[in-house]
Parts: sequence; C-alpha cells; structure tokens
Amino acid sequence: MPDAKLSAARACSLACGVLLLGACSTTTVDPTAGWSPNKIYAEAKDELSSGAYDKAVPLFDKLEGRAAGTPLAQQAQLDKAYAQFKNGEPVLAVATLDRFMKLHPASPALDYALYLKGLVNFNDDLGLFAFLTRQDLSERDQQAAKESFEAFKELTTRFPESKYAADAGARMNYIVNSLAESEVHVARYYYERGAYLAAINRAQTAITDYQGVPAVEEALFLIVKSYDKLNMPDLRDDAKRVLEKNYPQTPYLTQGFKDKTQPWWKFW
Repeated sequence: MPDAKLSAARACSLACGVLLLGACSTTTVDPTAGWSPNKIYAEAKDELSSGAYDKAVPLFDKLEGRAAGTPLAQQAQLDKAYAQFKNGEPVLAVATLDRFMKLHPASPALDYALYLKGLVNFNDDLGLFAFLTRQDLSERDQQAAKESFEAFKELTTRFPESKYAADAGARMNYIVNSLAESEVHVARYYYERGAYLAAINRAQTAITDYQGVPAVEEALFLIVKSYDKLNMPDLRDDAKRVLEKNYPQTPYLTQGFKDKTQPWWKFW
C-alpha cells in the first residue's frame, strides 16, 4: 500500500514537472529586453527602410513605452503610423495619428502628422485594386476623400509655410474635383437610365457645390442633354449658352461624353 502511494506521488510530481516545462516552453522571450531606446529605434528604422513594416510596428510600440515622455517616443508614434499605413492598416494608422495629435498638440511635427493623416485617407480611398477594376476615385464612397481633404485643409490653414503644404494643396484640388465627379457620375447614371430630372438635380449639385472645377463642364452638358430628352428646348438652350460661355472650346457638344475607361491615376 505504501508503494502504491509512493508511485502515485511520483506520478503526480512527474505530471506537474511536465506541465511546468510546457509552460516554460511557451514563455515568449523579448529580444529587446536589454536594448537601449536608441538601439530599438535603429532596429525599427532598419525594418522600416527594408519594407518589413509588420516587424517595424511592434518595435516602435516597444520604443514608445521605453522612451515615454521623450521626443524619441513622439517620433516612434509618427513612424509607427507610417509603418501601419504602408502595411495596409489605414484605420490603425489614423488612430495612431489622432492619438499623437491629442497628446502633443504643440508638437513641431504636427504639420507632418496632419499631412500623413490626409495621405492615409487619400490612398485608402483609392483602394488596392482600383487599377485592376479601372474604377475612378469618384465612383466610390467619398467619406475617406472628405476626411483626407479636412486633414489637408487644416494643414494648409494652420501651417501655410510647411514643406508639406504645397503637396497638400495639390491633393486638395484633386479631391474637390473628385467629389464633383462623384456627383456627375451619379447624374450620368440617372441619365443613362432615363431618369432625366434626377440627372439634372445631381448635375446642378456638382455645379453649385464645386464651382470652377473641371467636372462642372460635363455637369452642364448633362443638363443640356437631359432637357433635350425631356423635350424642353428653352431650358436646354439656356443650359447650352451657359456651357458655351464658360467653356467656349468644349468638346462635349461635338464629341459627346468622354470615354471613362482611362484610370485617373495615370494623370496624378
């Protein structure tokens, strides 16, 4: 009987030892445990420059914690946002940038944070496979484009002398025309399905909300064509006169609608 108890005790001890060994074997070893903040930053930048964005992000996370309260921690946040952006994680990138701007409203890098936020949303709206589907930016949801515009607008308003301001301004111009094109795209959709009053309303929205952008030319032409289909010659001719006055060399009246198969990115 004592032997049986001894055997049971040994078996229990052995089992506990196996479980303990198993627990030890799954313990994650932190390779950065003995690293200085500068070494972590150097390693993270190496991963970033080599395109290993998924490896750079956790290193910047480590650095942010190790160097808390220092300029290096702020830089880690910005670099992490960029790595997340390049790694195809726009939502995380924007969240990181929003946190940075909330924590460091007086940072000298605030203009860059705004620029990067605008850039993240600008590219997020394009979509990874837009060039395969040949789908124009104006044909998709415009929320990201609007958020991109707001970030660029804040940048150019608050930091007009920033080195990022000129590029932000150029992108704003593109976004505005894109938003107008979105309205025109819907108007053309209605026109092609015979909903001419709906087409006129959407085209007029583009003209009213986005004055002076290239898309207005097609919006006016859509109005001309829609009134013609509705057999309303007086309104058609009025719209035609406005089109010819504002765009005396317009090709629409002689060539009709433009071919929409050319992707926008070839011109950016």
